[in-house]
Amino acid sequence: MRRYATDFTAWGILILLVIVLLLVFSQRESRYKDLGDDAPLPDKLNPVVEEKMDKLVQRAADKGIEIVITETVRSKIEQNELYAKGRTADGSVVTYARGGESYHNYGLAFDYALRNKDGELIWDINYDGNGNGKPDWFEVAEIAKDLGFEWGGDWSRFKDYPHLQMDFGLSIRQLQNGLRPKHEKKDDPK
Repeated sequence: MRRYATDFTAWGILILLVIVLLLVFSQRESRYKDLGDDAPLPDKLNPVVEEKMDKLVQRAADKGIEIVITETVRSKIEQNELYAKGRTADGSVVTYARGGESYHNYGLAFDYALRNKDGELIWDINYDGNGNGKPDWFEVAEIAKDLGFEWGGDWSRFKDYPHLQMDFGLSIRQLQNGLRPKHEKKDDPK
């Protein structure tokens, strides 16, 4: 009798675990739209990314830092041209992502630069234009991370200081397979 109770308990736990996993998986997938393998690439930023980007620009300005958005959505062709730099084209390597392998290709990333007091665009990560003793580049990165962005300056393989992205839990492979973030309008205090 005892053996049957143990077997029943083990089966019960297994069934409960399967139900929980199915619920978690179905809720996770419901956060995304599935557009299929032939999903078109967007020609503009994801609306949440754009809204947060605008907040970033404003919050940086409130700290006396002027940032300029230098790149948003890229086509696969543009991405491949960037990938060629330092490889088959003149220049230094600027990316390890080929066309379709960058969050830029899906409207989920943008690049920025700083504008100094002379009006010039700069990419000097040590520049302290607002004179508070902290590099402006890192101040912008902290604001961005507070807004939910991933910063390329935190990457270990390739430091991409001008790069910010939101992946919404989607890998590049999932994006290539047609999954896209699904957004519902709700108030966001950030």
